[in-house]
Amino acid sequence: MYAVARFLRFASRSALRSSSHTKPTHRVSVFREIPAARFSSGSGRGSQPARPSAASGIAALLVGAVGWALLGPREAHAEERATQEEPRKIRLSEIHEHRRGADALWVFKGDRVYDITDWVPNHPGGDVILRAAGGNVEPYWNIFTIHQKQDVYDILEQYFVGVIDPRDLVDGRVASEQIDDPFATDPERDPRLRKHSDRPCNAETPASELGTFITPNSVFYVRNHLWVPEVSDADDHRVTVEMGDGSEKEYSVQDLRRLFKEYKVTATLQCSGNRRAHMTAGSRPTNGLQWDVGAIGTAEWTGVRLRDVLTDAGVPVDDLPPHIKHAQFLGAEAYGASIPIEKAVDNRGDVMLVYEMNGQPLPRDHGYPLRVLVPGNVAARSVKWVKRITMSEEESTSQWQRRDYKCFGPNEGTNPDWDRARSIQEMPVQSAITSVEQVSTGGLKDNPAARVYGLEEESFVLEGYAFSGGGREIVRVDVSVDNGRTWQQADLLDNDAGGCKAWSWKQWRFSTPKRQTARWFVVKAVDEAYNTQADSFEPHYNFRGNLASAWHRVPVQLARD
Repeated sequence: MYAVARFLRFASRSALRSSSHTKPTHRVSVFREIPAARFSSGSGRGSQPARPSAASGIAALLVGAVGWALLGPREAHAEERATQEEPRKIRLSEIHEHRRGADALWVFKGDRVYDITDWVPNHPGGDVILRAAGGNVEPYWNIFTIHQKQDVYDILEQYFVGVIDPRDLVDGRVASEQIDDPFATDPERDPRLRKHSDRPCNAETPASELGTFITPNSVFYVRNHLWVPEVSDADDHRVTVEMGDGSEKEYSVQDLRRLFKEYKVTATLQCSGNRRAHMTAGSRPTNGLQWDVGAIGTAEWTGVRLRDVLTDAGVPVDDLPPHIKHAQFLGAEAYGASIPIEKAVDNRGDVMLVYEMNGQPLPRDHGYPLRVLVPGNVAARSVKWVKRITMSEEESTSQWQRRDYKCFGPNEGTNPDWDRARSIQEMPVQSAITSVEQVSTGGLKDNPAARVYGLEEESFVLEGYAFSGGGREIVRVDVSVDNGRTWQQADLLDNDAGGCKAWSWKQWRFSTPKRQTARWFVVKAVDEAYNTQADSFEPHYNFRGNLASAWHRVPVQLARD
């Protein structure tokens, strides 16, 4: 498992460094077993205990999973703490002093205070935890269920330094007004969006708003993993490019506008979980937000090509050294992802750093003031609020690259071999029905669709979208009015998409006499490589519910009602 290997390497190096500061000849075995009792929540008491080494903290994280940890300095600390009787009482004002930027970083959980300075560099979630420094860690840990485990609590206990002074508690807890809300400054959202979660905000475009080629900014689906960073002035934002040799070059948004040619690209972004609810309903339960058909949208994006920026920074894009294999992106809120370097520097790949969406500055929910656009790939790689771009031999080490956005076989359970599965990049063929309109006989004269199609009897008019990743154009949309027994072709609507390849969806329309319909309307699409969609979800079921792209079915009775 990647995370285990990473912690092992860090623990080994850190333990040896720690021992070299005390006894040069002393060696620490990282595989010696430590009794579980040493990690109990009651072991971390003392008036001014020394902080354990970072290696011991990381090793503790692995106890529950692999049954081992480090020895060394932590044994002495445990014995020292055992002799202490009363923990130090700490005022909230002192805790607040140990926020981001201070020499020592403290957090509290409940009424217990922890010095996490040595833990931060190797926190599996990156520097997200810095946001909690000087305050309560719980609002941040509550975002991810991975923190709701005893093993994690046991790690934290090793950094225990005292308890909150009772004078700062109300009924044994810190008053709510003293606890930071990570989402307090999030923007307001359009009430038409269908919310799946508030904190962080995840909301899809309602089907009624999917009928235009360009999705309006206000109802473009929102997929946030954390809070929305506050950037009051775009000029204050910087993006740093780190080359393969470790050298760096920094750009402001104004630098990007001034130094590089501006491009406009029309591209569809789609969440890997779009239509996950359909996989759950059509196969088995899946983990994750239960999106319907609206975790997708198309916009015109304005910005500069990543290839041009990398060239200016000193990356030899036409003769890449073999150790540069991935372009890693890091957002201001600590979200991270990466793409293969071939995609990043492709002269026709249209990978961009964008600052406008549909002719307006990026909305805050969509990356203001700067985001990455990776057309043709899963939207999870188009990192918002981008602040760092790294040329690397390996893909991003974030959980969103190494775990969340992957697929597995229908038979694989919830504890798969994460390292074996490839990270999702290009998207498969997708299509959906977004509107079914019943045109009655009495309304034929005044109905635009009836005039377009020359309808002379009571009919149904269907509309929807079709999309394929990798810039592969949709060449055909097939519609069935009898649950897949017979098929007809829908009309593909013209658009003014811009870009080197077919990065945007095709909208389609289809009409049929009501008398010909059976129980289900069904749609499937075909792209230029003649890739198409499976007829059901079970063959490509995966417990994460990613890439749910089977035929989309809508009951005819629902349309009649």
